[in-house]
Amino acid sequence: MKRIIWILTTVIIFVIGTAFLSQHTTEDLRHLYSRPIALWPKPMIDQGVAYEEFKALPKRDTSYFSLMEKPIVQLGKMLFFDPILSGSNQISCSSCHNPQNSFADHVTVPIGNDHLEGSRHTISLLNVYARKSLFWDGRARTLEEQALGPIEAHHEMAMDVTKLIPKLKAIAGYRQMFHEAFKDDEFSMPEVLHALSAFQRTLQSRRSRFDEFLDGKHSALTDQEIRGMHLFRTKARCMNCHHGEFLTDEKFHNIGLTYYKRKFQDLGRYEVTKNPEDVGKFRTPSLRDVMNTAPYMHNGLFPNIIGVINLYNSGMHMIDPSPEQKAADPLYPVTDPLLQKLNLTKDEIQDIAVFLGAVTATTYRMPRPESLPR
Repeated sequence: MKRIIWILTTVIIFVIGTAFLSQHTTEDLRHLYSRPIALWPKPMIDQGVAYEEFKALPKRDTSYFSLMEKPIVQLGKMLFFDPILSGSNQISCSSCHNPQNSFADHVTVPIGNDHLEGSRHTISLLNVYARKSLFWDGRARTLEEQALGPIEAHHEMAMDVTKLIPKLKAIAGYRQMFHEAFKDDEFSMPEVLHALSAFQRTLQSRRSRFDEFLDGKHSALTDQEIRGMHLFRTKARCMNCHHGEFLTDEKFHNIGLTYYKRKFQDLGRYEVTKNPEDVGKFRTPSLRDVMNTAPYMHNGLFPNIIGVINLYNSGMHMIDPSPEQKAADPLYPVTDPLLQKLNLTKDEIQDIAVFLGAVTATTYRMPRPESLPR
């Protein structure tokens, strides 16, 4: 009975939202969204979903530049760009988290030690200070915990951490930097991870035209971008998962890309929790700077954002198990009920893509260190 009520509620919301869009001209939408955010048309949110309204990124002040000059941040930046952290002395954190690509990369999956491929696409490190968990499956709760994984992984940096500290201590420049950062001549892996995390916490998105619009500069978005934003909030149902300041719910969802019992199977969050309900679930990525971080999805499946929107437009419920299949195999993945067939037109899909372009800020090309301690 509850499921029937939920389905009916979803249908009613969809019909109302679609009718609202069709009954309003672009001029109407610009007028509606030129009011304070509290007076904007309400988004289409499913029953039981707790969402946050859009929020602009804060304007960067002078404290950011003083933060970047702190010894621990300077040390973390040096370590981030230094391939000495890898067993081969050829791979650095920045090999996959390229500052010119919004601290992600433009390959399907990263290539690491001994030319081995990873299994999941590189997530951008922008705004990572705000994440509640790290990695696609949420297996790390802190940046310090996250930083150790790639250093040790055989297919990434392949570093024997028992050998890393002697490597760093053998370099006078690093001994001096660690002393300045921690006021101690002795250091070990916790200090390395602390410094790397201190630097990563400074990696913030620049403000986009979307932020200017949210702050009241209503000329910042074009008519098409406003149409796309309204679709994002209503007919396309995006705000069920992508909302708030960073356009993410910080949760995990199965969107139908598990490849269960096939060559490219990835059980996602289940590998961390061992909860059958988590099979095929992956974290909701932030959409900040999304147009700079192609390809998309946990496996880098789509080379462009149109492919992603087309996926969601399909609803993705064609691979759900039958009751008999689920009874026979409790791990058989079930696509999240938040996904529904959207019936977006080609023009509407393009409008949403253009809006996501407005959410994306200009790329900040952080300069790499001109020289490394040697």
